Amino acid sequence: MSHSSAGGRPLDLATCNNPRGWPVPPLPDEVWRLAPDDDDGFELDAVHYYGNANLLPVAGRHAAINLLPHLFPPAMVACIGPLEDEHALAWKAAGHRPRLLQNATLARAVGAATPFVLIANPNPITGSHLLRENLLDAASQLGKRGGWLIVDETLADPLPDQSVAAVAGMAEAPRLIVLRSLAEFFGLAGAPVAFLLASPDLLARLKSLRGPRTIPGPSRAVARMALADAAWQAEARRQLAAATDRLHQLLAPFGEVRSTALFAALSTPQAADLHDHLARNDILVHFFEQGPLLRFGLPGGEAGWQRLATALAAWRSA
Repeated sequence: MSHSSAGGRPLDLATCNNPRGWPVPPLPDEVWRLAPDDDDGFELDAVHYYGNANLLPVAGRHAAINLLPHLFPPAMVACIGPLEDEHALAWKAAGHRPRLLQNATLARAVGAATPFVLIANPNPITGSHLLRENLLDAASQLGKRGGWLIVDETLADPLPDQSVAAVAGMAEAPRLIVLRSLAEFFGLAGAPVAFLLASPDLLARLKSLRGPRTIPGPSRAVARMALADAAWQAEARRQLAAATDRLHQLLAPFGEVRSTALFAALSTPQAADLHDHLARNDILVHFFEQGPLLRFGLPGGEAGWQRLATALAAWRSA
């Protein structure tokens, strides 16, 4: 919501999406005129990007989150918090019993004796992340008792060395399920494409549940090109690292800052007041009562950086 009296555009820092996303070129006419072709190479480009043939595309992250719980009989689900509400709501709607373990360690969640453990890595609220080997160890422990580890990796693209996507559903981690999306790192929320990486039998059931041709031709075309553009990906990772470091330094005087490659989280007792101050200056950030903390996305240009710096300086001197 904007409080501007001059009718200017708000500076929207409330999302974790890359403000300098992959540059979409004009698309060929046929992607608009023809029905999507399952043999267009789209999935092969995804296999190359994620390093894993055990994947299935779905029409965006929200579709993936809502489809997944329907593949299993109702059970207890340990959700490591803080976590966005959407995950728990989806599992509850499918008849499961989600249990939020706020600020729990992965070891505690694995020890909770539930069939499912769900975690986001990096965490979309705090910016914290777990090491790859810890996730693989948890997946192994859960698998030995017939359980599943579900990792939401929608913020992992800038940090490929931390990802476990390449082994999801493979012999090394047969009961690991990973969610990836093109909305955040690639900045393509307007062409919703996501992938679930899991064992082949699980993907076969998911494909039946998902139905045919759920991703439109234009979205497939854009996703193909973005996934194959290794040069852009490397440069984007470099730019995001530099931008996140700049944001971290800008916020450091105001409290405890934790950052990952697409945002920074500021923990301060004054989070609610600072949130209101920024809103009055047409700067939108996400406020989370737990903490309490504010999540700042990255400004897309120098004018945005200056607006944020000016508003923060005004708050500091008030």
